[in-house]
Amino acid sequence: MKTTVDFNDFRHAFNAIRPDNFSREGLEQLFDYFESYEKETGEEIEFDVIAICCEYSEQSWQTISEYYSIDIAGLDDVEAKQHVMNYLCDNTSVIGEANDCFIYQCF
Repeated sequence: MKTTVDFNDFRHAFNAIRPDNFSREGLEQLFDYFESYEKETGEEIEFDVIAICCEYSEQSWQTISEYYSIDIAGLDDVEAKQHVMNYLCDNTSVIGEANDCFIYQCF
């Protein structure tokens, strides 16, 4: 048995279980990403808030550079942010950007 989830259902489920994992903009991008994936592949995704929070993250480029030990020494903020984005693109799926944070699949 499947239930269709719209963005409001998606957002409310996250707010009820994991309210601090993603911004509203981050949730919008994730929701759009999952809908596009389903349309492109014909495969339905099981909606599991905890699994999504384990598999995807929304973090600032500074936090990502620290977490993944990305060397940004000597780079200005614009260059450092781009360097982090390039690193993510080379290593995982980047869903988007919101509020100066990247939404990406953890790896």
